[in-house]
Parts: sequence; structure tokens; C-alpha cells
Amino acid sequence: MAPASLTRQRLHEDISENEQRYRDLVEHLPLCIAVLSEGKVVFINESGARMMGGQKPEDIIGLTVLDFVHEDYKEAVIKRTKQVLKGFAAPPLEEKFVRLDGKVIDVEVSSYPFTYQNKPAAQVIVKDITEQKESRVAARKSETLFTQLFHVSPMAIVMLDSDGNVEQVNPGFEKMFGYSFAELKGKGLNQFIVPDVLESEGNDLNSLISTQQVVRIETKRKRKDDSVLSVIVYGLPVHFEDKTIGIFGIYVDITEQKKIEEELKVRNIELDNFVYKVSHDLRAPLSSVLGLVNLAQMPGNNDNPAEYLNVIGVKVGQLDHFITDVLSHSKNLKLDVRIEKINFRSMIDQTFTDLNYLKGADEIIRGITIEGVPFFSDSWRVAEIFRNLISNAIKYRNFHRQDSEIIIRVSITEDEASIMFSDNGIGIEPANLDKIFNMFYRASVQSDGSGLGLYIVKNAIEKLNGQINVNSKYTEGTTFIINLPNRMPVAAE
Repeated sequence: MAPASLTRQRLHEDISENEQRYRDLVEHLPLCIAVLSEGKVVFINESGARMMGGQKPEDIIGLTVLDFVHEDYKEAVIKRTKQVLKGFAAPPLEEKFVRLDGKVIDVEVSSYPFTYQNKPAAQVIVKDITEQKESRVAARKSETLFTQLFHVSPMAIVMLDSDGNVEQVNPGFEKMFGYSFAELKGKGLNQFIVPDVLESEGNDLNSLISTQQVVRIETKRKRKDDSVLSVIVYGLPVHFEDKTIGIFGIYVDITEQKKIEEELKVRNIELDNFVYKVSHDLRAPLSSVLGLVNLAQMPGNNDNPAEYLNVIGVKVGQLDHFITDVLSHSKNLKLDVRIEKINFRSMIDQTFTDLNYLKGADEIIRGITIEGVPFFSDSWRVAEIFRNLISNAIKYRNFHRQDSEIIIRVSITEDEASIMFSDNGIGIEPANLDKIFNMFYRASVQSDGSGLGLYIVKNAIEKLNGQINVNSKYTEGTTFIINLPNRMPVAAE
């Protein structure tokens, strides 16, 4: 055989071998490789046939490309096909195909000019991106859900990097602590919200979380204005490739809850004291009365019965006064606030009249001044405040003074009533001043009262969202300053 013939034979074999390699590559690619001629599929690999819902290429060959293109994309595909037949490549485009079984899939399609049997044709490469698109949609959905949760959550949420520096805070955090994101960005969080006395705790929390531990702790944190909040802190590590790359800090404000818990503790202590004192103070007068009755009934007792009756009357009066105070305390706790217009002059005069039975009441010199706009509040509670203050002023007057005075000045604005109540009685010793509002506390040996009077006053004022302050000089007198909100009705427009 001539050398030229051998060369041609070797070249033909090489070409055939390369064609076979190319065909094997096309058949095994996980893509759809197809050739379109005159609008019909004239070649498709096995992967492409399966992608289009067939079992073998013969199921697809002979069908037109538009048999698979979703209705929404047919116009675009027709234009792209025309461009390819003119010799222009069509860059990748995301479309939807409809398989033979009716299932819609997302695909990315590229087309290139091709020659088939000496005619212009198109080589089409199709990649199934259904799972990829579903993953993208799921990721966007997850991101949207997280973003919305992050921004609308009433809890304070902060994102920290692995060094504990602020990467992001939500509006709930800005509202709770008073700092804007711009003030915190890139800075260590602890220096802003951890109280100085808890600095080591803040550092320990970050260290724990960095070891991939989830942390929950009840503690204190401070706001920008230095006010302190009781909070539950959740520290959640953010993992990526087995490393902690950041921290989510979630803060729940439990300040009000803690306040209620503390108030409940105080109330429980007061309840224990209340039960003990009530049983004691009820039994003491009754025991005295019973003793006097037994004494009067003893054989040979010639004492004047009137003397016993006088003592019994005093003890029964004490008992009645105590029961009245107990009922007032109970009523103040249970009764809802009822707003009505209050006539201070009439209320104060009536209170003095009601207390005229007290020893020395008729000796009191009164100085009463009332000025300002109409006042609206709870009539019963305001009357209780005056009843107890006036009663105390009468009981604890200074017997060494010739003139005992009670001065009451009421100044009313649209916002509040400011009440100054002053007497020139025995006053309160400095050591006792911070105890006078405690339940059953009696500051003077002169007292034969229940010890509930000023406690009722303070609780009634708190029910009305008011405030009370006291100044006193021992042996000279006491002044109470009371501020009560004016619950004046809003005029109809």
C-alpha cells in the first residue's frame, strides 16, 4: 500500500475515533444535548431524552422544540431560534419546559449555529435547574422570613461577630436600650449595656457562647439613659463549617414582671403580718372586755358598774376603729377606681365633722385654702386620705402647745392637685420617718390606733397614680405633700 493511502487511512481512523469519543461524551453528559433542524429534533442524547420525559431518544426525535416549550416562553424561543439559524449564538436563558408527562421544569437553554445534512441547524444545550431554582426560592423565603422576624420582633435582637462586636441590631433593640445601630456598629456591645458591676458576667457569657453553647440567663442590663432593666438573655451561637462565626443575642424585658414579683413578695409578707396583727388586735380589746365582765360578776364586788361600762366603751371603740381600718384597707385593694368631680371644701368639712368624737378634735384650729380648676378623681379614696391624715393630726397633737393647728392647702391645675397637709403636732423622729407607711407601724407611744392609717393613705395614693412625700421635725410638726392626677374628662369636639 502506498504511503499516501496509509496516511489517509490513519487520518480516517483518527477522525472516527475522535467522533466516537465526542459521541460518548455527549451521551454521558448530565445535560440535554440536542440538534434541531427545520424546527424538529433530529438528535438528542439519552440524558436529554430522560430530561424531556422520555425513556429513549426515539421518544423525542421528530417532535418540534415548541412541543416542549412552556406557553409563556414560546415567542422568545421562536425569536432566538431564528437568530441561531442566521449564525448567531443564543446566550443562556432561563425558561420553562413541559415534559412529555406534563411536568413543568425550569431549564437554562443555550443555542449555537450548527450544520445538519448541509442545512442550517441549531445545537441546543439544556440544563435542568429546577432544584437549583427551588433552592434559591427556599433560600429567599427563609431570608425573607428571618428578615421580617428580625425587624418586627418586639424582643431586642443583636447580631455579633465572633469577637463580640455589633454587626446588626433590630428596631426592638434600639427601642429597648435607646441606642441606634449607628452608635453600636462595629463596637463591643458589653461596654454599652452591661452594668459595671456585671462586666465579668458579660465577658463570661461571650466566652460560653463562643464554645457553641446556648446560654439563657436572668440578669440586669442598662439603657442609654443609665436606667437598669431586668432581662432574660438568650445567647445563640452561629455555626459555619464547625466554627462559631457569630452570636445572636436576644433580650426579653422582664422588668415589669420582676416588679410584680417583688410586689407580690411584699404583699405576702404584709398578709402574714396582717393575719397575725388582726388576730392579736381583735383579741386584745375582747379579752379586756371579758375580764371586766368577769370582774363585775364576782361575788362581793361593790364597784360602780358605770366605771366598768366606761372602760368597756373605750375598748369597744378601739375595736370598732380597728375593724373600720381593716375594712378600708380591704376596700382599697378590691374597689375599682371611680372617677367623679370632687368638692374638696365639702369633703374636708365633712371629715372634720365625722371625727369630732375624737378627744381634742374641737380644739383644733383649721386653715383651709382651695384654689384652681375643677378636680376629678376617686371620691372615696381621696376622702380616706383626708380621714386618716386628719385623724392622725388630732391624735398626735402636741399637748404642750396652747394652739393645735391643721393647715390644708389645695392647688388644682388641669394636670394635678397638689395638696399640702401640715400640723404642729408632736412630729416624727428621724429614725422612724422611713417606716411610717409600713403596715401596722406605730411611731408614737401615744398611739392607740390600728397602725394602718398611713399605710392606707399610701396605698390609696398609689391606686390613684399619685405621690406622697413627708417632712417632719420632732416636737414641731409634720407636713405631707400629695400630688394626685386630675382625671378631668376630655371635652367633646
